[in-house]
Amino acid sequence: MTSASPRHVLIAGAGIGGLTLACALQRAGLRATVFERAEALRPVGAGIIVQMNAAVALRRIGLCDAVVAEGERAEQTLILDSTGARITAVDVRSLQEELDIPMVAVHRARLQAVLRAHAGPEEAVRLGVSVTGFEDDGARVTVTLSTGETVTGDVLVGADGLRSVVRTGLLGAQPTRYSGYTSWRGVCPGADLVPAGQFTETWGPGARFGIVPIGHGEVYWFATLNAPAGAEDAPGQTLAVLQDRFAGWHAPIAKLLAATPPERVLRTDIHDRPPVSHWSRGRVTLLGDAAHPMTPNLGQGGCQAIEDGVVLGECLAAPGSVEDALRAYESRRVKRANALVVRSHQVGRVAQWENGAARFVRDALFRRVPQSAARRELWTLVQGMR
Repeated sequence: MTSASPRHVLIAGAGIGGLTLACALQRAGLRATVFERAEALRPVGAGIIVQMNAAVALRRIGLCDAVVAEGERAEQTLILDSTGARITAVDVRSLQEELDIPMVAVHRARLQAVLRAHAGPEEAVRLGVSVTGFEDDGARVTVTLSTGETVTGDVLVGADGLRSVVRTGLLGAQPTRYSGYTSWRGVCPGADLVPAGQFTETWGPGARFGIVPIGHGEVYWFATLNAPAGAEDAPGQTLAVLQDRFAGWHAPIAKLLAATPPERVLRTDIHDRPPVSHWSRGRVTLLGDAAHPMTPNLGQGGCQAIEDGVVLGECLAAPGSVEDALRAYESRRVKRANALVVRSHQVGRVAQWENGAARFVRDALFRRVPQSAARRELWTLVQGMR
């Protein structure tokens, strides 16, 4: 869109989705202002796998190569049992070569740094201030900030996460859905402990452990465990809890936990929300976890936020009204994102089974799935963004 007064897009939240949208708007010549309640952009969540569909989206705004340079390319993805025996394996290196699209794991802080560097001038991202309310008069939208001031723009995008203030104002208060399991995430030095480019997830009774090298000599790991909502570790005991729970599981889990500084471990319960059919009204819309929060079982939460940001940027840069742009955005995104919410929730339930007989049957069935089926699924996700 070319105009003496380009659209001004107000974005609540400077997470991956919000910053991706700011980058897309900056590239299209539109103005964005991002409001982020945190005083600094900290590496919440430790690591992320930028899957091939998200890489396609980043390539559309010229940032794919910059992100790949900050992480580690995948060679193979595996599901293992607690002894280290293989359940499934997918040669993703050959698929990347075939499609000329990367899959890369990267520290969230480095991904955020790439996005922030391309999101516009320094004043485009305001830290330490959050959106507390909004009013859409049909011609403009005005947000109220935590500082007490108001700012007016052409569009408001709620990219403010699972407990989005913008979502509540748009759709009303709705409860989150607890998955039944909690998670821990950490980063440690340990590139010598893990084969380069090998991304693994290990399934045990009611628990899982993932290992992902993220470049720069670091390894990102995550663990899940069936647990009541709201449970907490005793102060200073998080690593001891994990070391006890995963004792006897295959190498190098014990060494990775021992190498992790306690301050680099984050515990969060896993929630999502049942899908909704619309997440826009008037001049206000949602993206990422504010629109379609999903469990992490497919590794698509952040990737779908990236897709949202790129597609919404394209729609807002196209000719037509704001309302037309938001309708186009929904038509391109709702069905795709909601399908992944449902599937991720289902996969998580199966992966967290505790019953030994059920797990035996599950693992036997997964072992029989041909690698071509997993490759086809990745290919389908990529095609959906082309």
